[in-house]
Amino acid sequence: MSRSKPIVVVSGVAAAAVLLGVVSYTATKPASPGAAGSSSVAEVSADPSAGVYAELEAYARRDASDKLALGRADAPVVLIEYADFKCGYCGKFARDTEPVLVRKYVDDGTLRIEWRNFPIFGEESEAVARASWAAGQQGRFWEFHKAAYAEGAKEKGFGKDRIAALAKEAGVPDAARFAKDSEGAAARAAVSADQEQGYSLGATSTPSFLINGRPIAGAQPLETFTETIEAAAEAAEAAGASKAPKTAAPADGATKPGSDSAR
Repeated sequence: MSRSKPIVVVSGVAAAAVLLGVVSYTATKPASPGAAGSSSVAEVSADPSAGVYAELEAYARRDASDKLALGRADAPVVLIEYADFKCGYCGKFARDTEPVLVRKYVDDGTLRIEWRNFPIFGEESEAVARASWAAGQQGRFWEFHKAAYAEGAKEKGFGKDRIAALAKEAGVPDAARFAKDSEGAAARAAVSADQEQGYSLGATSTPSFLINGRPIAGAQPLETFTETIEAAAEAAEAAGASKAPKTAAPADGATKPGSDSAR
């Protein structure tokens, strides 16, 4: 897990931010910082509502036109990831865990994944974050994401030529537009908005996650994510059932829906 400087938390989500920025990090950080990929399993309560903050649930955009998202906009569970392309643990999550979550939950409509650029390692982090957004404008964000997080990609750096090569690898069709968009005001504004959202939540490390308002810090083992997603799906189903209108029983002699009656 990679860490950045502590951030002053804004009011309104203070309690949740403390959990994300301090408690969650302490409880879920990898067991040994030097052992890449070695991590302890974060506890996930059997109570689907435990550790969930309504304020954080509201950060899911659920925008069907969001090019940096996967899955149905109305999926019952939304996983928001705040990450940096120069973060080694983010790359591990992208390679080892995220593809399983996509196959298991995104493909069946249970889960939506929303990406937030959270560059914390300087100019190259900022540049590749903007480039990922630019790739998304041509429908190739996730292909760029895969190329940038491939084994060994981080070690090659994210200079201008390297970013252009990643765009080509990702199949971005218009290289000139990509280069222009990467340096444009819209890309800078989009990355800044994502970054400020992470800071406002008290995120102090990458990757940081929200799953239906439940914070998780670090590239945790797969079971941490599957347990959290399934608990969130269960809670969403229960909430939906409680809100469903009650249908009055038909009066004697009335035809029930889906049945035929003799006339």
